Amino acid sequence: MNAREKIRSVKEIKGLCDALREEPGVRIVFTNGCFDLMHVGHVRYLEEARCLGDWLVVGVNTDASVRQIKGSQRPIVGEWERCEVVAALHCVDYVVPFDAPDPLPLIRMVRPHVLVKGADWLPDRIIGADEVRAQGGTVARIALTPGMSTTLLIERIVARLAGK
Repeated sequence: MNAREKIRSVKEIKGLCDALREEPGVRIVFTNGCFDLMHVGHVRYLEEARCLGDWLVVGVNTDASVRQIKGSQRPIVGEWERCEVVAALHCVDYVVPFDAPDPLPLIRMVRPHVLVKGADWLPDRIIGADEVRAQGGTVARIALTPGMSTTLLIERIVARLAGK
């Protein structure tokens, strides 16, 4: 399957996850993010998330929702390109773009066995955690790669272009 074939609509993801849940012992892992300017921190995070189950579904914020979260200068890379790059990773099974500032409606639809967020999220601030736990699932927090973030990468690029 090529990367573009891993990108599915919300409706398609619901059907796929409903079918996966019918398979004995299968664990669906869900995470989400903007994934603007992919870097090694993203790769390590997604690889570790995939190790927590059998299928990794990644929600990617649309351009409009990234602007709501990060401001008018973001994203740098458009939503379909970001989705395709995330989908190209060997550890990612499906990618679904979503057009909301938070993933709660998508989490309710996917009904993951494991919800994953970065360790920078406080446990009581993880959106969807209560819903996942209520259905018997777990929430995992994954340590971030030190010194790696899209914001830091943008700052480094700007500084180098400015000759600093």
